[in-house]
Amino acid sequence: MNSIDWKKLQNGSDIRGVALEGVTDETVNLTPNVAKTLGNAFAQWLSQQAKKSTTELTIAIGRDSRLSGETLSQSVIEGIAIAGCQVYNFEIASTPAMFMSTVTSGFMCDGAIMLTASHLPFNRNGLKFFTPQGGLGKPDITNILSIAEAGNLKTSDTEGESSNHNFIAIYAAKLVETIRQGVNHPDNFEQPLTGLKIVVDAGNGAGGFYVDQVLKPLGADTTGSQFLDPDGMFPNHIPNPENKEAMASICQAVIEHQADFGIIFDTDVDRVAAVDHQGHELNRNRMIALISAIVLQEHPGSTIVTDSITSDGLTQFIEQNLGGKHHRFKRGYKNVINESIRLNNAGSESWLAIETSGHGAMKENYFLDDGAYLATKLLAELAKSKLQGKLLTDLISDLQEPVESEEFRLKIQVEDFKAYGNDVIAELETFARSQDDWQIVPNNYEGVRISCQSSTEDGWFLLRLSLHDPVIPLNIESNVNQGVSKIVQRLLAFFRDFEALDLSSLNCSD
Repeated sequence: MNSIDWKKLQNGSDIRGVALEGVTDETVNLTPNVAKTLGNAFAQWLSQQAKKSTTELTIAIGRDSRLSGETLSQSVIEGIAIAGCQVYNFEIASTPAMFMSTVTSGFMCDGAIMLTASHLPFNRNGLKFFTPQGGLGKPDITNILSIAEAGNLKTSDTEGESSNHNFIAIYAAKLVETIRQGVNHPDNFEQPLTGLKIVVDAGNGAGGFYVDQVLKPLGADTTGSQFLDPDGMFPNHIPNPENKEAMASICQAVIEHQADFGIIFDTDVDRVAAVDHQGHELNRNRMIALISAIVLQEHPGSTIVTDSITSDGLTQFIEQNLGGKHHRFKRGYKNVINESIRLNNAGSESWLAIETSGHGAMKENYFLDDGAYLATKLLAELAKSKLQGKLLTDLISDLQEPVESEEFRLKIQVEDFKAYGNDVIAELETFARSQDDWQIVPNNYEGVRISCQSSTEDGWFLLRLSLHDPVIPLNIESNVNQGVSKIVQRLLAFFRDFEALDLSSLNCSD
């Protein structure tokens, strides 16, 4: 245990590590022993926060479909139980369900742990932690790792008991009721999705429950749903709504089965994307526009908080078409959620915080980034639209989308990549000021965003530093054909002065 670099296990507000052999140059550092220590460290941390002894605490644990999940879960349970805590084992569960166990009557757990590494490869795993106040933040994870590193396991004279519970059924029942209440069908209140064919792709993660426990009780035809069984090898595609292969798969399933709607979850169900009846993707800006339209019907004038890479067309749609306010903030779903909470606390009403990755959190749902809840809101609106003889996508018919959109990831090949990256961004800002047809966009919270106003470019770009990696992502959008390449060529003249930048992703040629 002394050889473990505990700090390397931190990934922002999560813990992530290598749990299985099988990938070259990836040494296992999330072992059963480490998991046991982390479970015990969380119990100690929670005891301090809740001002209760560990023997008074109840902690829930769940996992996604990863191969290492069951073994690591048992180790975490052991670490919690030796501290005297009561443990509720939910086995296969979703990340949002784990938070809900802390606020659901009959459970009201003091804390919860989800074992997941989202869409990362089969050999990875990790831990997410919750209290009734929400998901833990970066400083909390740092504190838990410090407790683990000290190696002082908390033990109790009486070991805590572990019991199994089917909490996902309770969580799913709440989603069912949300749709029933949301549609309020005049003729079929119990089964408002009757007559709708809805295809779900769970990517062999934890989201398969949504078909049998949410959609079928509501009367939906789920023929064509795919990859519902948990399989930690993820044999069909990466369980990630941002993955092109994954999106192509759900789009094809919708077309093949002539479905009214398609839903695709990531591994632990905290993210979602959708597909319309024509097989068109409803993700990224379209997903944000769609859920914003629903939110602004219910809460006119609300502020919608998004991450920094959303399009100008989305801003126009939210503000001019929907009458809301669009507040771009930093990348990172916790950043977006915390900013929305901050705005509410400051007296500026904000009912939605959502990233282009599919992480979406609503004020009405504890600001929990919950893919299943977002899907549920969309399905309620789908059923209401059908009653009115309309299409769900009519809500975003006025959304102006760019002709071209690309993201390039420029690797930084020096050790102190953050300082180097910030220098590049600062120099670009100076360079942009010298260009007559480029304007720096105000109120930008990360990197530098430039509006490109010439007729051959007609778009924008954002250069920012990655949250965790030695990379500078460059997002470019243009409203004209070849506009992105025009902006790229102009930027290359600037980037070539920085020798530590790998420009290969720009497909540049001298």
